Amino acid sequence: MSIHAAVSARDLVAAERAVWEALRTGDGEADRTLLAEDFLGVYPTGFVNRDDHVDELADGPTVLDYEFLEVRTLEVADGTGLIAYRVRFRPSAQAEPITWMVSSIWRREADGSLVNTFSQDTPVTD
Repeated sequence: MSIHAAVSARDLVAAERAVWEALRTGDGEADRTLLAEDFLGVYPTGFVNRDDHVDELADGPTVLDYEFLEVRTLEVADGTGLIAYRVRFRPSAQAEPITWMVSSIWRREADGSLVNTFSQDTPVTD
């Protein structure tokens, strides 16, 4: 498979859901596998790298449940795609749902897998 194999909307949604499932199940190893070594996250708390993102799961799941809304996808280059969406999630059973706008860039690797190279998460305020 070429490193420039197309990245479909279905691929992007599945890959992004896999990250959220890692957060829901507390699976740090799955999270690490899905993020590029040079991953950059831009969050309300600042910049994070892959290790920072994975370390958030050290004490277990960080998300109880989630729902994707208003999903948009875009091929930005050969083998690279962007997914942008609104997500509603709860970090715990006691918490009220939180809504964020998320944009993530995914890159197709030589082995055919997708890795998340960039994500920006912005809380939605009323």
